[in-house]
Amino acid sequence: MSFFEHPILNSPYAMPGRHWELDEDGRPTDRILQRRRRSDLISAMPQAKSKKPDKQSELGLSVEGLGGQDLDYNVTEFVNEIRREVEVWRNLPNPTQWQVTPTTQRLLQHWRAIQKDETQPIRPFFCQLEAVETAIFLAEVAPKLGDRGRRFRKRIEAANAEANPELFRIAMKLATGAGKTTVMAMLIAWQTLNAVRSANSKTFTRGFLIVTPGITIRDRLRVLLPNDADTYYKRLNLVPADLMQEMQRAKIVLTNYHAFKLRERVPLAKGTRSALEGHGEQLSTLETEGQMLQRVMPELMGLGKIVVINDEAHHCYRERPGAAEEKLTGDARKEAEENREAARLWISGLEAAKRKIGVQVTYDLSATPFFLSGSGWVEGTLFPWVVSDFSLMDAIECGIVKLPRVPVADNLPGQPQPLYRNLWKAIGKKMPKKSKGALPDPQKLPLELKTAIDALYGHYEKTYKLWEAEKVGIPPVFIIVCNNTTNSELLRDYVAGYERESGDGFLETVPGKCGLFSNFSTDGERLPRPRTVLIDSATLEAGGDIDKSFRDAHAEEIEAFRREQAERGQGNEDLTDADILREVMNTVGRKGRLGEQVRCVVSVSMLTEGWDANNVTHILGLRAFGTQLICEQVIGRALRRLSYDTDPETGLFRTEYADIMGIDGLNFSDGPRVAPPQKPRDVVNVRALSPDRDHLEITFPRVQGYIADLPPDRLTVDFSGQEPYVLTPEKVAATVVTMQGIVGQAEKLTLDYLKAQRQSTIATHIAKHMIFEKLRDANEQPRMHLFPAAKRIVNQWLKEGHLVCKGDTVPAQLLYRELADEVCEIIFGALKDQPGGDSVLRAILDPYNPTGSTADVNFNTSKATRYHPRPDRSHVNWIVTDSDWEDKLAARIEDHPMVTAYAKNHNLGLEVPYLLEGEPRNYLPDFLIRLGAPEPTTLVVEVKGFRGHDAMIKADTMRNKWIPTVNRLGTYGRWAFAELRDVHDFGPGLDKVIEEALGSVPA
Repeated sequence: MSFFEHPILNSPYAMPGRHWELDEDGRPTDRILQRRRRSDLISAMPQAKSKKPDKQSELGLSVEGLGGQDLDYNVTEFVNEIRREVEVWRNLPNPTQWQVTPTTQRLLQHWRAIQKDETQPIRPFFCQLEAVETAIFLAEVAPKLGDRGRRFRKRIEAANAEANPELFRIAMKLATGAGKTTVMAMLIAWQTLNAVRSANSKTFTRGFLIVTPGITIRDRLRVLLPNDADTYYKRLNLVPADLMQEMQRAKIVLTNYHAFKLRERVPLAKGTRSALEGHGEQLSTLETEGQMLQRVMPELMGLGKIVVINDEAHHCYRERPGAAEEKLTGDARKEAEENREAARLWISGLEAAKRKIGVQVTYDLSATPFFLSGSGWVEGTLFPWVVSDFSLMDAIECGIVKLPRVPVADNLPGQPQPLYRNLWKAIGKKMPKKSKGALPDPQKLPLELKTAIDALYGHYEKTYKLWEAEKVGIPPVFIIVCNNTTNSELLRDYVAGYERESGDGFLETVPGKCGLFSNFSTDGERLPRPRTVLIDSATLEAGGDIDKSFRDAHAEEIEAFRREQAERGQGNEDLTDADILREVMNTVGRKGRLGEQVRCVVSVSMLTEGWDANNVTHILGLRAFGTQLICEQVIGRALRRLSYDTDPETGLFRTEYADIMGIDGLNFSDGPRVAPPQKPRDVVNVRALSPDRDHLEITFPRVQGYIADLPPDRLTVDFSGQEPYVLTPEKVAATVVTMQGIVGQAEKLTLDYLKAQRQSTIATHIAKHMIFEKLRDANEQPRMHLFPAAKRIVNQWLKEGHLVCKGDTVPAQLLYRELADEVCEIIFGALKDQPGGDSVLRAILDPYNPTGSTADVNFNTSKATRYHPRPDRSHVNWIVTDSDWEDKLAARIEDHPMVTAYAKNHNLGLEVPYLLEGEPRNYLPDFLIRLGAPEPTTLVVEVKGFRGHDAMIKADTMRNKWIPTVNRLGTYGRWAFAELRDVHDFGPGLDKVIEEALGSVPA
């Protein structure tokens, strides 16, 4: 049995610290947190021990440095050590123990809440939140843990000492498709909001330099700008609506590393320069570092220290000094030289920013944070400053990405492995050679290559027809990765067709081998929209002009796309050929864009990293893939999922496949599973319609907690409006247990011995808990003089029958701290300043944003259950519902004559703080209904089909805490709360609660 045949898989949203593997017998085994990397990239790293321990070796580093053959560090062990610490910290139940700022606490609670919210169209994955939590832990928590925490920073500093002596870099490894952009947005939000609220902090900043390897990624990362139309902070709900105004203060510069190259200030011809220099010194006409920084990042000048975020950071490193030069030839040598030049330019720009502006920390994000060839380090060595690792295999196990399928067997005898596993090895020397004058004939490709194309294309055709039948709306995409322009043009012509001059001087059309990829119609006419495109990503990403030969090869396609752009009303005379091709590449698979109907992409070298087309289903590799690093990068181009909708039965993503030939290095196998294509669900924008419906706006207080204004002499309670507190086995666990061995008599275990506990003793313990834990602030002494009154009140609560024990539970179980907390909170809600008087509780409002409003609603959702409200009843254009009950209730509400406006509390921001089992929680009631009354009145309604213990606590908090304290404010009108439990007929219940709410309002 292969790993993937086993049913145990991890959830992408709440992946536990347990990764399943199969033992020698094919049974699942687990290794807690010690996650074995199935990729050989890490296991192949040198692990030799240093001869003499010293301070560096105590940190996990050898005497001879990071890249020598005398390594004593193990990045995986270091990552797992941090992961263990972060997991312990993450699981602390009380936020006051987190040792983070209030703003960080708010963000963590918000992110964890939306991670569990199944109504979110895209929720943060576990790996995304783990990466951000690791950064937060290292910045805010670890420094407060003494030597135990400081050792992490020392370890990272030592790792940077030789490779990045001027920078402090922290790397996060996130597999392709795991959502690095979301992690960037969360890091920016965390830093910005803290910096705005703590202007003098040295830990946080609102200045960010985001560096990318090319223009494609740079343009796509505009979603990180708070004012962008599609900003991630709103689209993915990463920042609460009330904090978005503060996010606008972030200063973010997006650039590709090519911008760091010093430019000529005075362009001079070669002859002019020689004449001016004469026999003197060379003229210095290049920019200075300061001028370059002023050009690239003027917004960041004068902000103080900034944060740098490197996307695809494996391109950024300092070459190892004194390293022996690698013995490389041909394409490998050229690639190593290009790597060196790019890395040198990239890191030099960052070092200049550190010297002139100040860099607080550099966060590296990459699916493959490994040293490349030409770096002087062992190629494929993991960056030693990696602190968070979510590998490709992890992503595959969790279903975050497509499942790659590679050849595992064929009918060719006598081969050590399937031919199509490493196709280039068999055909590389047979490929046509370009000669002067005549172009190679596309029909003379090696036979093995033609057969491979037929095999893979045949499966593509089936996939295409399946997608067409399912009305997915966009075609699947087939990628061919070539080693140079000559071969890429040959493959493009072979699969898509081409024109050639016949013997009599006329142009004739040679049809393409793959009909669905053909750029010509059956009568030989060129199609107005090409189906197959050829992309030189390295040229396009640098932002320069494409060379003449490449432009000539694309002349017809470029012109066709330019005409289409003009027909759509988006024509621009200033658009270059490179701009057109870049737009096509960036929009493959996107409806309504130039690349919408592209079916085949022939790539020179390798497609750009960060290319986020999610409809790639097939890849054919036609080049040497010397390292597993390159294999993983290329395979990653096909792994982005088409759909992120979970299976309602399992809660997991459905399987999606990517079929790959010609790329060896990563071995996958899988048993047969049905994987039909999924049509992405429609996404709608839910928002307040302003100014047309502003008269329907509903505002509400943002309550953060409650405080008691206790009378100095006595405590008075009124339990008349409270419902019983019920103890059941579902609440406290099993209370009767039968024990039996293989033989012998059975024994029944019960809680009968706790029945001997006297009620007075129970009351005494709960009263003590109330005095010492609840009736004092952090720096106040317990109010011991109130103990007799507290005990009297607890005894009264017990005697009046407000405690109900079912299923062999007993009152003595109230001595459990969690239950005592809940009882104290219930009693608090009944405290009065005097008999028949007001509640002693007061509401504590958010000091920054005390008022919420339906005007703040603006989010996207793919949730299919939604209700279109009447335009004269709702400020918001859609009501997102969780069940058909809520659809029926919405219809009843808007038809009621006393209702003037209503809203569903979905991404509205109304949160009611309460305590459950000693832990602070937030309750989100269902509906807000504004009633027509002389005094402004709002009714909060909750729909409950099944009512568990937590529902009772929530309702009690609403009735006895939130409603009285909000009404006591006097600035938000009158408020009331009601539960509707008859889900089959809401009419009578709704009429009754509205009458009761209006009856409590003075006429």
